Amino acid sequence: MNKMKIIFMGTPDFALKTLAALEREFGVGMVITQPDKPSGRKKEIVYSPVKQFCLDKKINFLQPAKLKENEILLKNINDFAPDLICVAAYGKILTKEILEAPKIACINIHASILPKYRGAAPINRAIIDGVKETGVTIMDMDLGMDTGDIISIEKIKIENSDTTESLTNKLSNLGSKQIIKFINELKIDPIYKSVSQNHGESTLAPKMNQADGIIDWTKSADEIFNLIRGCSPWPIAHTRIKDKIIKIHKATLDDSPKLSPGAIKNVEGNMIVGCKDRNLKIIEIQKSGQKKISAKDFLNGISNISEPVFR
Repeated sequence: MNKMKIIFMGTPDFALKTLAALEREFGVGMVITQPDKPSGRKKEIVYSPVKQFCLDKKINFLQPAKLKENEILLKNINDFAPDLICVAAYGKILTKEILEAPKIACINIHASILPKYRGAAPINRAIIDGVKETGVTIMDMDLGMDTGDIISIEKIKIENSDTTESLTNKLSNLGSKQIIKFINELKIDPIYKSVSQNHGESTLAPKMNQADGIIDWTKSADEIFNLIRGCSPWPIAHTRIKDKIIKIHKATLDDSPKLSPGAIKNVEGNMIVGCKDRNLKIIEIQKSGQKKISAKDFLNGISNISEPVFR
């Protein structure tokens, strides 16, 4: 096969390295990404990483508000006549008409070992659940949510130091190499093998929201440690002192004498907080509406260490 005609569909950071690799190796004729959305406290419009890349590289892109019953979008796709549509964290279920548009296949790069963690937040949920291994699955797309046949799986270990941000970076690197290998094989032989998922073993990874980051100090230190890592960089694990929201950006497990759940103690300048079974040492913290600071600086601003208790 000569030059592969590729459409890419994706939006966030996870998709960016795959897009960059496809553009570098094969060229991408069209990109479809989500519409611009307001972000932050000021609700300012911020371009997605994929859109910004397209602007920088002068790649044609579309931002349809909807996929269903969108004749203009479908005409653009069919006029381009793609050999392959590659999808990575696009954010919407594709229609039957889009799935049938490419000559070879419509494939998805998903950040989990399917059928585990189907859905929008597989990286966050895997860390929060404390699993030790994850990976990237390349799959044929169908009308379901991450339910298509599996083409290939690459696995990596989840380190105790990993956050959603760091693991996203690792998995996006892995996925970009995986898709390039697959397409190079397609160019030699467009007939490829895939196997059905074991749907009975499937689990879901729904989109994260602010409530997912609420810390329950009566849970184990491991559970809270995993929550803090899985909620970084968003929605950020958080707790309260009285009526004030306190965000916990970074923590480590601690073996100092156990405190009661939510209790705070200054141990030689270290901020120690009690959990169900042992303690956590808080490293980085943030009061609502203020900048992130070290836990040591936070302690310096507390006049009576015996008074504040996280809840």
